[in-house]
Amino acid sequence: MRSVTYDLHIHSCLSPCGDADMTPANIAGMAAVKGLDVIALTDHNSCRNCASCMKVAENYGVLCIPGMEMTTAEEVHAVCLFRSLEAALAFDEYVYSKLQKVPNKEKIFGEQLLYDEEDTILGHEPNLLINATDIMFDEVWDLAKSYDGVMFPAHLDKTTTSLLSNLGFIPPGSKFRTAEIRNLGKFHELKKAHPYLEDCLIISDSDAHYLEDIHEPELTIDVKDLTIDSVIDLLENGLDYLCK
Repeated sequence: MRSVTYDLHIHSCLSPCGDADMTPANIAGMAAVKGLDVIALTDHNSCRNCASCMKVAENYGVLCIPGMEMTTAEEVHAVCLFRSLEAALAFDEYVYSKLQKVPNKEKIFGEQLLYDEEDTILGHEPNLLINATDIMFDEVWDLAKSYDGVMFPAHLDKTTTSLLSNLGFIPPGSKFRTAEIRNLGKFHELKKAHPYLEDCLIISDSDAHYLEDIHEPELTIDVKDLTIDSVIDLLENGLDYLCK
């Protein structure tokens, strides 16, 4: 096994709440400066800045996984990561078809910018990406898996837009084996209230919307090798992966 530093939940300026400096190239560059081994770009309901970030990250020697922070019908945030850019973009197309289409008001919510790897603006997304889709939370695991991906619930300890804040419980029949917590100090409290988490791999990501918030290389995950497949295998199998 190899221990690698990570931050698997980062927003670019395609997310309306993302800072203007959160271009794909800047994100990859900051991850390299900070010494992270692997990152994931996870904009709200979109994977369309992933290609640029992956190209620049590869040049810097950082592994970038294509992903998305999807908003379910219950307004629960779920991080979905994919084994290939092609699968991520196919998932993106499906999710966009399920998104509530409301024009973005840039003066209120912020711009939603598409960039190439040289930080040239390619366009604007006209519909507000932070809206809910009509996909239910209990559909997301199988849906992501059908696109060769994996899902884990985002920021379980957050008081809004999390599985526990919005539903109040972990649905029976849930299949996720990894869960994200912002403050790892709350894990024991959450585990006591929700025993399902005892069998989950617990990770903590930045959910960065500003460059300075991208994680320092302090937390690690253990993988067989530094590849997208190995990271997703870990997230898909959770603690069982570590026992193999």
